Amino acid sequence: MHDYRIEEVLTKKALKQFIRFPDELYKNCPQYVPALHGQEEQNLTKAAPLAYCQRKMWLALDGDKVVGRICGMINPRYNERYDKKRARFGWFDCIEDFAVSQLLIDTATAWAKAQGMTEIHGPLYYNTFGKQGMLVEGFENIPPFNCLYNYPYYNDFMTRLGFVKECDWVQYKMVANHGVPDKARRVSKLVKERYNLHVGSLDELKKDKALVRRFFQVYNDSFAEAVLNYIPLTDEEIEEEAASVMPFITDKASCMLLDENNDIVAFGISFPSISVALQKAKGHLFPFGWWHLLRAMRNYETTDLMVNGAAPQWQNKGVSAVYYEEMADKALKIGNRWAISNPQIESNSAVNIWNSYEREPFMRRRCYLKDIV
Repeated sequence: MHDYRIEEVLTKKALKQFIRFPDELYKNCPQYVPALHGQEEQNLTKAAPLAYCQRKMWLALDGDKVVGRICGMINPRYNERYDKKRARFGWFDCIEDFAVSQLLIDTATAWAKAQGMTEIHGPLYYNTFGKQGMLVEGFENIPPFNCLYNYPYYNDFMTRLGFVKECDWVQYKMVANHGVPDKARRVSKLVKERYNLHVGSLDELKKDKALVRRFFQVYNDSFAEAVLNYIPLTDEEIEEEAASVMPFITDKASCMLLDENNDIVAFGISFPSISVALQKAKGHLFPFGWWHLLRAMRNYETTDLMVNGAAPQWQNKGVSAVYYEEMADKALKIGNRWAISNPQIESNSAVNIWNSYEREPFMRRRCYLKDIV
């Protein structure tokens, strides 16, 4: 008979257990991609959103053995923007025992209720940039490095716990080296000529901090109204994301479109897949994790399409045809065979762009929602 108990994460030892628990839980799972432990510690203790978010972490224990974990969060900027009283949960993992999942969710829910919340949803990050969405389809595939993976039984537990679907994100795997149809090239040419657009250099942009901030401001604006549950980034979050992401962006696989005044019109950002390299690193950069990651960053056979978008005033004007043509041409040059799309809300019309490509469903992930009673 198990005697499960909850322990709040308040010590460095408990934090280390919290971060390392998935390594044990998924050690025999060939699809699981471990996060770097150092990055997880940064996210849990020093991430920019913690300047305004509430956060608590708990471990589920069976004696001295960790059998589950969960993080409860409250983002007041989200609640104010959407007129909600919602908490969110993330970093949710547990053994295949419903009693453990119930103990974890009940603990996070009780904390949220004590803070005056009336709903809880997840799995989510503090803001819209982190890993989110419980995997419901595509368990046979290895996810991109910025996406969650979980066992199928998690979803059964969510249903038994009274959660319902809030939304789904979908991902596709596409053939990347077939170029674009002649019709798409003609549309691209017409749009460029009509609006006097040209392709800019991300390699040059990275050298100018003001332009980097402008890039993320355009990102903020482009998704503010179009993405469900989106929370615009603060200046501090922009600085954090720029420092984290920009070093890995190059002109080889990404594209930035500019107008005649050299202001940012649209962008398409992709990285070489580093998922297998992270599996080999096993959560550590040293002694050899950095070497696996360096090799992966030079291999463009499979790329992860991280994000694409257009400034609000340029949306619905056909500019996507321009940067998709540019990225398709680059894919041919760098030997890119496969591209994995970033999770997109299934109800977002932007998902339809992938219908123009040879593609297959890759993953589907879900945000669950529950009333707090």
